[in-house]
Amino acid sequence: MTHLQAGLSSETLEKAKVELKENPDTLHQDIQEVRDMIITRPDIGFLRTEDAFILRFLRARKFNHFEAFRLLAQYFEYRQQNLDMFKNLKPTDPGIKQALKDGFPGVLSNLDKYGRRILLLFAANWDQSRYTFVDILRAILLSLETMIEDPELQVNGFILIIDWSNFTFKQASRLTPSMLRLAIEGLQDSFPARFGGIHFVNQPWYIHALYTVIRPFLKDKTRKRIFMHGNNLNSLHQLIHPEILPSELGGMMPPYDMGTWARALLDHAYDEEADYCPESYTLSVQDLEKDLEKDLSPKTMKRSQSVVEAGILKRPVTSQEDNMKPLLSLD
Repeated sequence: MTHLQAGLSSETLEKAKVELKENPDTLHQDIQEVRDMIITRPDIGFLRTEDAFILRFLRARKFNHFEAFRLLAQYFEYRQQNLDMFKNLKPTDPGIKQALKDGFPGVLSNLDKYGRRILLLFAANWDQSRYTFVDILRAILLSLETMIEDPELQVNGFILIIDWSNFTFKQASRLTPSMLRLAIEGLQDSFPARFGGIHFVNQPWYIHALYTVIRPFLKDKTRKRIFMHGNNLNSLHQLIHPEILPSELGGMMPPYDMGTWARALLDHAYDEEADYCPESYTLSVQDLEKDLEKDLSPKTMKRSQSVVEAGILKRPVTSQEDNMKPLLSLD
């Protein structure tokens, strides 16, 4: 084991070896091979190239050097193409702070039986008068940046649950194709995280309609990991044990406190008030939509751990996992 694997448990080390083809004897060589490819993309500013940073991209792509480099390039290219999104990417940014305090995202305290961190979104909490969809996306990306510092999560990955209860048609109408594509590009194509499942619960018909819009931009692997449970929470519980879920999802835990993760990130700044006008940011978002419609195509789209340790990480809870039928096309 090298110093780059020092944060991994013995179980996760074995998982990295078997599932990701991670070999401690060749780890530095693997990293260097990815780093040597940087010269092929002089159009991109690779702002971080240290060993530990490149390693998370190798893990996300099961040590396929070319795919790991492509993900690394897309990570920085996405940030170059969307500079406004990454200005002041901090928990105290007013829009991000508002989104965090409303539970975008929520982060459950327990891991699942596979050591995966569970992110939870209650879609109806989106207060469109206080922050934009882009603010939510920024809050999620900031949260992932914090959590991916944990090497255990680099190997084990994440689960995402979205509860669409009481999410109105008016709220859904603000989810434009350009915005959804922006999110897909940022999360699916440009971030070194392994998502083991994306679960929709209590989704109305118009969410199914939105899915048909974004489906062409999803990779086949992503499609196979999307599950539509509707109001059948039993099917969710077959994949994620109710012992670790909040009561809103039929679980045994207390109702989820939306401010849990926000307080972990913001600390003393949680209760500080800040003025924010989402309309002013919406103007730049509209300009961004125009650019996306013009510049983004399916081809182009192919193109502080301390916070986590402070109280979010706990031992996984064992559950029985059965095979589930993934979402089918609604053609």
